[in-house]
Amino acid sequence: MANIASAQKQNRKMIKNRARNRAAMGALRTAVKKARTAVDDKVAEAPKLLKTAVSIIDSAVSKGILKRGTASRYISRLQTRGRTTTPPA
Repeated sequence: MANIASAQKQNRKMIKNRARNRAAMGALRTAVKKARTAVDDKVAEAPKLLKTAVSIIDSAVSKGILKRGTASRYISRLQTRGRTTTPPA
């Protein structure tokens, strides 16, 4: 346990930030998973779910939860999966 006041405050901030980051990452993973399964199952609302997932990924970048390159990779893979209509031979 920290003895210095500034270290105690930093620990309190870390706990709050970790909770916020974990909640945001959980929402991001859920949205990406829903989009992937919708695209794979060829559900009619797949484009809407893809758009929602991309929006959540972009907001995670703006909040500093994801790095820009990681987000670009997630988005690229989602969009590539959404464009393919038949599995590669």
